[in-house]
Amino acid sequence: MKHKNITIADVADELGVSKTTVSRAISGKGRISESTRKRVLDYIEEHDYIPNVIAKGLAQSKTYNLCVVMPRVNMFVDLPFFHKVTVGIQEVAEQNGYDILLCLCGDNDIAGLERIVRNRKVDGVILLRTMVKDLQIEFLQKRKIPFVTVGSTWYPGVVQVDNDHESACREMTSLLLEHGIKKTALLGGNGSYVVMKSRYQGFAGAYLQSQIQMDESLVFMDLMDLDMIGYAVDEALKSSADCILCMDDAICLHVIRLLREKNVSIPGDVKVASFYNSTILENNQPAISSILFDARELGMEACKSLLALIAGESISKRTLLSYEVKLRDSTGQM
Repeated sequence: MKHKNITIADVADELGVSKTTVSRAISGKGRISESTRKRVLDYIEEHDYIPNVIAKGLAQSKTYNLCVVMPRVNMFVDLPFFHKVTVGIQEVAEQNGYDILLCLCGDNDIAGLERIVRNRKVDGVILLRTMVKDLQIEFLQKRKIPFVTVGSTWYPGVVQVDNDHESACREMTSLLLEHGIKKTALLGGNGSYVVMKSRYQGFAGAYLQSQIQMDESLVFMDLMDLDMIGYAVDEALKSSADCILCMDDAICLHVIRLLREKNVSIPGDVKVASFYNSTILENNQPAISSILFDARELGMEACKSLLALIAGESISKRTLLSYEVKLRDSTGQM
């Protein structure tokens, strides 16, 4: 029987015990003598019992799989962030005997997630993006599946792990204001993403705190393509904005390219900063002022929270991770 896929029934027949006894030995639960448990586990190890994780899962009603729902992204600049988050999740999952199942979903497209959950393929779910109106969250809450969001949400009762975007963006904006930059153009992406709302609140909060009037005409949201970003840049330059502040690295990359095409000097003619730093901005000249978040840590903490939730442990509903504001050459270093 060595080197073959054997079943709980095979082990039970060979040792002359019941299948329930074998299941209890594998799961570590239920009444069973230590000598019997040792005899079962020794036999399993000796005979290369390959499906022991599956058997343990059946004994505990677990799959030992976690679903990671990653949004379908069209821009290559988004991929490094999601890759780092997923690496963090995988590291913690592997350490705890879990595997991950990746599910790609568009905005509020829950077909793939529904199929995975209804087929009982996973013990829990991690959502890598949250929306103001979030069908994924609503579905998981209805099905009572343990899940954690990477990113904040306003849905009650959701376990969420996020960077403190509001505080980070308020701090960066405050620093810019303190150094004399008062006329700032804010360029943001999809307003249906909670992260964009949080970053805007931080930006607006800094103006409120400093008692400086924010120019609403220089706030451009829902910039979904290069033409829209180009329009926002043109308006910022026409208005003689001191600084173009981008809400993410993708927008910032386009802004830098457009300014170069127009022969606009950074920071000589206009200063540029981003609310998110990534690998695509690291080697830019001049170096871009931005906010540093640890994506890998985000994934690790989200996975730890989900495993604790699955285990029925008491955990914090919201975990906010730290950040670092880096002022660089693109804003004159200040």
